[in-house]
Order: sequence, then structure tokens, then C-alpha cells
Amino acid sequence: EEDLLNDVCREVVERWSDSQVVDAKEEKEDEVQAIASMMEKQARIVVKPKEVSQEEKQRKAALLAQYANVTDEEEYPFPDEQDGSTATAVNIGSEKSLFRNTNVEDVLNARKLERELLRDEFQKKKEQDKLQREKDKLAKQERKEKEKKRTQKGERKR
Repeated sequence: EEDLLNDVCREVVERWSDSQVVDAKEEKEDEVQAIASMMEKQARIVVKPKEVSQEEKQRKAALLAQYANVTDEEEYPFPDEQDGSTATAVNIGSEKSLFRNTNVEDVLNARKLERELLRDEFQKKKEQDKLQREKDKLAKQERKEKEKKRTQKGERKR
């Protein structure tokens, strides 16, 4: 009986361990399947094939060609100090370019606006100073007249 009992116990343990191994293998396969399906979903979401139209390709090629042909002198014009001329942005082949660099124009416009504001402020200050001088002149004249009247009163009393 004990031999039978040991055999039965051993058989139960073996079958139990076999079932555990089979369950572990199935779980691993399930995990692998789940991970694979998640990766496929992510790949579908993240990687979308980009369709580039012929027009966009031509635009890109024109832009690259434009930058390939630009030299330092064309891209960054500086004014000559001798003749005093002001620099404006160079429009390189207006039919070729897709946009225009307006940095130089923006800076010049900002300076021009600042000069106009300063000129206006100076003009206002000049007007105020003129008005103040007139007021001071009138006040001085009134003081003189009062002094004159006072002295005339003093002379009458004598």
C-alpha cells in the first residue's frame, strides 16, 4: 500500500508540475501575443505613410535651389557708408522665391517710427516751452505793472 501511495503521490506531483509547465508556456505565449498585437497597433498609429504631392516636391526643390544659389553678398546687403544710401532687403528672383526676407526692412521701419516718435515728442516739448515763456513774460509784465502802481501810490501820499 505504501508503494502504491508513493507511486500515486509521485504521479500526482508529476502531473501537477506538468500542468504548471503547460500553463506557464500558455501564459508566455499569451503575453508574447499581447505584446505583439500592442506593437502592431502602435506601429499603425505612429507610422502613417506621408503622401507628398508633386507640387510640394517642386516647391521644396525650388527652395533648395534658391538657397544653393544665394551668396553672402546677396543675402546680407550692408549700406555703403560713403554714399549714405540705406539698404533694403534684396528680393532674389521674385518669380523663383517663395517668400521674402523682410528683416532689414522691419529694422529700418522700426528706426523710422522711433525717429518720428522722438520728433513728435520734441515738437510737443517745444510748444510747451513756448507757452511757458509766454506765461512767464506775462507774469513778469504784470509784476512790473503792480510795482509801478505801488510806487505811484507812494508818491501820491508824499
